[in-house]
Amino acid sequence: MAIAAVAIWLARVEQVPASPPAPASTVMMPVVAADQVTTPAAPPTGVPAAASAETLPTVPDVASGEPLATVQTVPATPEGEQQATGSIVVTARNPWEAPDPLADINAKSFAATEDVDRAVVAPLSRAYKQGLPEPVRDGIHNFLYNLREPVVFLNFLLQHKLGKAVETLARFAVNSTVGVIGTIDIARRKPVRLPRRSNGFSNTLAFYGVPNGPFLYLPLVGPTTVRDLFGGAVDRIAMPLMLGRGVTDPKFAVPAGVLGALDHRAEFDDTFKAVRAAPGDPYANARDFYLQRRQAEIDQLHGRRGTGMGSGVGGMSEAPKGTIRLKGRNGDRVREVPIAPTP
Repeated sequence: MAIAAVAIWLARVEQVPASPPAPASTVMMPVVAADQVTTPAAPPTGVPAAASAETLPTVPDVASGEPLATVQTVPATPEGEQQATGSIVVTARNPWEAPDPLADINAKSFAATEDVDRAVVAPLSRAYKQGLPEPVRDGIHNFLYNLREPVVFLNFLLQHKLGKAVETLARFAVNSTVGVIGTIDIARRKPVRLPRRSNGFSNTLAFYGVPNGPFLYLPLVGPTTVRDLFGGAVDRIAMPLMLGRGVTDPKFAVPAGVLGALDHRAEFDDTFKAVRAAPGDPYANARDFYLQRRQAEIDQLHGRRGTGMGSGVGGMSEAPKGTIRLKGRNGDRVREVPIAPTP
């Protein structure tokens, strides 16, 4: 009997709850799946909806040359506090642009050079153009540019453009022999059809990614950059090594330099007039025209088309024809600068 009583008592104990119910202060949080999470509610009354988040516009590719968009952010503030509106301006420099930390000095040098040009260089170049028959001027022009072909050839080799290097060497060989020491550009005519191309060590530096460096406007020399100034010096050192020391003899170098300056100024006379007549600051126009011409030449080395200044813009050694598309800085509009040939 005693054993039966103990068994009945144990059965009743098993039916009693193991623990008392949770107190009223305990909050049971349900488990929520990740895909059931909802967005927060709207911001409190008085706080603009735009102040609760940032909206960043799509940033275009820097290589396109277009300036990046302006991004404005408005920090969210609690109700009752003074709101502060901030502005973040994100910009990107166009590929052709070069910093101009010496803008004031460059502008003065530009003005002095322009005065000398109007008083001396331009009248002499026009007299040179009008006084010499066109075949004579063409012969001088071809001869001077033929002297540069070995440097052009060398830089095409440095850029691993073997096809253009071979063509340049063939041009130099044909024009230096059949073309009477380069005075006649036989290589450009049928059946040879080898075009003249400009190239130099500054282009080679740019081809491998060396930036422009600061822009410089040197008195009586004109626009350049630190990279182009160094590259031009290397070209002048390489020329006598490839052509002989005779090209550095003052009896040859001085007349060749004077004729080269007059030939270049006469060739670009219409271009200079058009750039001077363009709206805006004349110094800024001359600076940006040079930099964009250089970028167009470098783009051609990389095989990029349609990034130049216009259909009539070739290498630096050829004067542009037709209309120049002069781009503005900081997103300014493109200006069409027509070139009117002098009667």
